[in-house]
Amino acid sequence: MISIRNLAVNLGQFQLTDITLDIKENEFFVLMGPTGAGKSVLLEAIAGLVTVSSGSIKLGTQEISNLPPEKRGISIVYQDYALFPHLTVQKNIFYGLRFHRSSRDNSVSRIRNLIDILALEPLLGRFPGTLSGGEQQRVALARALAIDPAVLLLDEPLAALDPRFREDLRQHLKTLHQNTLTTFFMVTHDFAEAIALAGRAAVMNHGCLEQVGTIREIFQQPASPFVADFVGMKNLYAARFSGTLAIIDGISLELGHPSASSTGYVAIRPEDIVLSQEPLVSSIQNSLNGTVKAVQPLGFHYEIEILVKNLPFKVLITKQALFDLQLHEGSETVVSFKATAVHQLAGAPA
Repeated sequence: MISIRNLAVNLGQFQLTDITLDIKENEFFVLMGPTGAGKSVLLEAIAGLVTVSSGSIKLGTQEISNLPPEKRGISIVYQDYALFPHLTVQKNIFYGLRFHRSSRDNSVSRIRNLIDILALEPLLGRFPGTLSGGEQQRVALARALAIDPAVLLLDEPLAALDPRFREDLRQHLKTLHQNTLTTFFMVTHDFAEAIALAGRAAVMNHGCLEQVGTIREIFQQPASPFVADFVGMKNLYAARFSGTLAIIDGISLELGHPSASSTGYVAIRPEDIVLSQEPLVSSIQNSLNGTVKAVQPLGFHYEIEILVKNLPFKVLITKQALFDLQLHEGSETVVSFKATAVHQLAGAPA
């Protein structure tokens, strides 16, 4: 559906460099990355709102890199909604039809379906200024989809919403995707959104793509130290490898398989580590004695920092586990994790 090859955008102090990406027809694809990575710039390049320096963007078989935005069959929704304040909800939704040739009967039928899915019927006669943020975002989605675009670009559509509205709108997005033939391409910082909505994703940093793959691959098999850190693998270490062991500051971790390289990085998700008062009698291959350095509350969970000799491990546990294990700064504990929890990453340490 969307085929991007060697795309470059030069905005002076910021550039997109060598972006190559394929997004399938009717796919829900998510683009992640830190603030300033270039995610919105890539969306705007696809939409035709910024000039492409080199490379190509195809929609199906059609080259669209030099087409004006209105000729691309693409809609974009920003987190600030951008509704027309002087038009009612109904007029906002139907506004785009005047610029697109299509069967009036089919368009009205399709839009009525969007209004039903997004529960907008009670709001049709109201003006944007009287709506909540969640209601405005639903109207913006309906307006964007009213023209039946081949692609819908979503630039952090849930970021400005109160947390209690995000889950509802996330479900609306899932339902919309299931009930249209439109390809959804969304930028987000929220891992929960990516996991709930997307099948595949990409991670961007400094104007370049770091990794493209399934959600599972990105979260469980990060391709670089940057991606590992970004997706929450807080235990990230430079290591040397010997046989099936990763050796970090004199501490040996079992990988469960021989390494193809002599140096690199390993990463362990904090939730994949088990704490206990005594060594576990199980198939777990890594078990290390440590001392609690810090206990940090994180809502319903606690992040425990543990020193094994001088090597810090961060572990995520429940409040109940904290009480059961009687953990506090200075207490002794056993850190255990499977060999499969130790993810070897590409790249040699600097």
